[in-house]
Amino acid sequence: MTEEASGLPYQLGSQWYDNEAGPLVRPYAMTGGRTKPGPSDVRFDLIALVTLDGSAPGPGDDTTLGPEHRTLIELCRTETQSVAELAAGADLPVGVVRVLLGDLLESGCVKVSRPVPPAQLPDEMILREVIDGLRAL
Repeated sequence: MTEEASGLPYQLGSQWYDNEAGPLVRPYAMTGGRTKPGPSDVRFDLIALVTLDGSAPGPGDDTTLGPEHRTLIELCRTETQSVAELAAGADLPVGVVRVLLGDLLESGCVKVSRPVPPAQLPDEMILREVIDGLRAL
């Protein structure tokens, strides 16, 4: 039985899967020992939105991508998701997901949009003048 829901290629009862612990692959093995996402040193915020690009491989396409890369692609196929949602959906540490997303970004499989920065708060002097104006009414 293959774990289709999580997208991981491990079979229950195989030497690479423990029924209680799950897949027995260490995070550093999934990223090839890398801790930074790609040579461009891109940093993904937890709330950065990841969208699948039109050039991303389909589910049946033969690619050189690893199973974890394909899991992230499949999670993005249905809707745009944040980095945190992808980590939860793939059941992978956020650091691993960031490195894998860096690979997918460089290969043109995904697009990342930064969250809108919080609005700048108005100057305190302006707020005081508004309060004074309202009190004068």
